[in-house]
Amino acid sequence: MASGAPQQSSQMAEETPGFLDVFLRDFPAPLSPESPLPWNAPGTVLSQEEVEGEMAELAMAFLNSRNAPLPLASSLAHEAVSQLLQMDLSEFRKLPRQEEEDNEEEEKEKAPVTLLDAKGLARSFFNRLWEVCSQWQKQVPSTARAPQQQWLVSIHAIRNTRRKMEDRHVCLPTFNQLFGLSDPVDRAYFAVFDGHGGVDAAKYAAVHVHANTARQPELPTDPAGALREAFRHTDEMFLLKAKRERLQSGTTGVCALITGKNLHVAWLGDSQVILVQQGQVVKLMEPHKPEHQEEKERIEALGGFVSHMDCWRVNGTLAVSRAIGDIFQKPYVSGEADAASRELTGSEDYLLLACDGFFDVVPHQEVAGLVRSHLVRQQGSGLQVAEELVAAARERGSHDNITVMVVFLRDPQDLLEAEAQGANRKSRDLPSDLSEPENNTPQRS
Repeated sequence: MASGAPQQSSQMAEETPGFLDVFLRDFPAPLSPESPLPWNAPGTVLSQEEVEGEMAELAMAFLNSRNAPLPLASSLAHEAVSQLLQMDLSEFRKLPRQEEEDNEEEEKEKAPVTLLDAKGLARSFFNRLWEVCSQWQKQVPSTARAPQQQWLVSIHAIRNTRRKMEDRHVCLPTFNQLFGLSDPVDRAYFAVFDGHGGVDAAKYAAVHVHANTARQPELPTDPAGALREAFRHTDEMFLLKAKRERLQSGTTGVCALITGKNLHVAWLGDSQVILVQQGQVVKLMEPHKPEHQEEKERIEALGGFVSHMDCWRVNGTLAVSRAIGDIFQKPYVSGEADAASRELTGSEDYLLLACDGFFDVVPHQEVAGLVRSHLVRQQGSGLQVAEELVAAARERGSHDNITVMVVFLRDPQDLLEAEAQGANRKSRDLPSDLSEPENNTPQRS
């Protein structure tokens, strides 16, 4: 994904009516039963619990493809999804797929799940979206205004030498608009998911972890707890889907939720997030790895084992000890996330979220230097910093999928200026005979 700069609020305000005019010109009437969908439906069937997250994802992907301003896209998605959820969805009910005769007894043992036709839901959703756009063309509500804070986020992801790209990431600075949260706390959500054994679990987590977070009643009072519960519940939901569809994939994940002046992080497995503050790396978490003593003891207490086979593995198979999915390794591979919170003082530089394809070859303590060097070369522009970090990991021998997300908490230009001022102060504090290098030899930064 290419990096992008945040749009300014005034620019968004000007673009909003124009976008609706163009959208309704291209989409002048509701879809007929025979009309093709303007965007692919999310699979064949959905459970009732999956509808909100999947329809919100469908809306955002479709509207982003049409270059809708992000606050408007999020608000439109929320309103259209809300209207859909207020309908009687029983008309979309679909009987479970008939299994082979030798699986009939297994089917009887499964808990009954009401499945809905995903294509029919998507068609109804697009018609709700058309209605909302038609209403808002006359008057856009205040909820569709730009978020209070503008974010600069640099993201880059590559398949690298792997056969498939199994990473997914989420950048959602308009968390409140997407889920209709009207309290005065500004929220922004960022996440990286590192799939294995297929991409299904990572795709699922990238759709449902933030949707489940928004549903948690403790979100206003305990955001870290809400994130932790969202991971657990998303794992529970995906395991049901994995049973229905015979999926074996899993995913690690790390997410950051910024609520006002507080940072909350949650993680499963070895994807990581670090904070850089005034040029220094601040450790926020300890990744879950099979060889760590607490993880090893937990797995062995359940009757499993950890062994070394080219790397440390759970039961001789998976190289992760906690993940969403991995149905055949539950409960040894746990879906219980850890979480932590930290107050932001305004002196923080940026967050870096990445999968193990990055952190396995780039130590934490080298991140700040790599970012600083990039900002110096680019004269304070941070738009391409994630791309350079990914390139550094590849040059150091990473063959895995690599995803890097840098969320700036201060303007990159300000970071360079603050560093230059600090260097000048140090220079003034040195004795006069040490303030200049001997023989005017150039010094490397």
